[in-house]
Amino acid sequence: MAQNKGANVRYRAIDKCLSAKHGRYSWEDLQRACEDALYRAFSERISVSRRQIFNDLNFMESEAGFRALIKRTKDGKRTYYTYEDPNFSIANMPLSYEELDQLKETVLLLNRFKGLPQFEWMEELQSKLADKLHLNGTQESVIGFEQNMDLKGLENITPLFDAIVNKQVLNIRYKSFKKNKPITCEIHPYYLKQYNNRWFLFGWNTEFNAITNFALDRIEAVSPMLGEYKPKPEELDFDEYFEDIVGVTIPKDKRVEHIVMRIAPDRYPYIKNKPLHPSQHNYDKEYRISIDVIPNNELIALLLSFGSQLEVLEPQNVRDMMREHVKTLNKFYK
Repeated sequence: MAQNKGANVRYRAIDKCLSAKHGRYSWEDLQRACEDALYRAFSERISVSRRQIFNDLNFMESEAGFRALIKRTKDGKRTYYTYEDPNFSIANMPLSYEELDQLKETVLLLNRFKGLPQFEWMEELQSKLADKLHLNGTQESVIGFEQNMDLKGLENITPLFDAIVNKQVLNIRYKSFKKNKPITCEIHPYYLKQYNNRWFLFGWNTEFNAITNFALDRIEAVSPMLGEYKPKPEELDFDEYFEDIVGVTIPKDKRVEHIVMRIAPDRYPYIKNKPLHPSQHNYDKEYRISIDVIPNNELIALLLSFGSQLEVLEPQNVRDMMREHVKTLNKFYK
């Protein structure tokens, strides 16, 4: 079956017309029904051509589609379309083995959300799917996801997600680890990102006139506020935004560095198979790797986590950053 999201909306719209007990539908009627359904689904006007309608009808009749028996009735110059069986509907068709397998995988993935605040509806949906798919006898967990259920701020994920989708300006009370008193900010939210088992909100901070990030576990309160929402700049792609860093912090006035490291031979295969960054290049004979990133605190913390099994060779400024941290550690373990 076709996987095109817009196509599925059209098929359902056509199906609703063809299965109607009363009324006749020409291709123009089907066209209007499809365009209305697409507008409800995507909140934008999408034109559907005459050829597209005929292609959709042919697909619905095909073995690859729904094997529907569509009746064509001529009345003057017009042709009207209905199902030969008035009780037929693509909504009544049984799921294929492939679709059942996909749903079963979905049930397993839904287990990831168990226990998260404000995701109780997800657990109810998971239970209903398990019952329908006859999985109730096989619900022992067989997959584990890394997540901290006791992490503060998880209750803010849903309202922040809704604010991003609905383009709602927010008032956020935030207390960083560096300041004793919380601050209040007007934020235009754009993006949620998880890193190192913590969640971060990225948005336009009107006080700094720039995009900043907020750790959800340091947000004390979130509330909607009146004001015109500042849309995310069109040129801003968050996939690209994080390309040159490890973690979530982009330091000011710093550039991408070519960082070369020597890895202990017994640790090298692990780092080769699980790169520190997408830019990683491996040099097997020398047990070395290189990455091209902007140095930040998250990078240094990651490199230090390998202890004596990793040495930064260049550039000198990153090597110096590592040295300063090692000096501090040495004071604790004399």
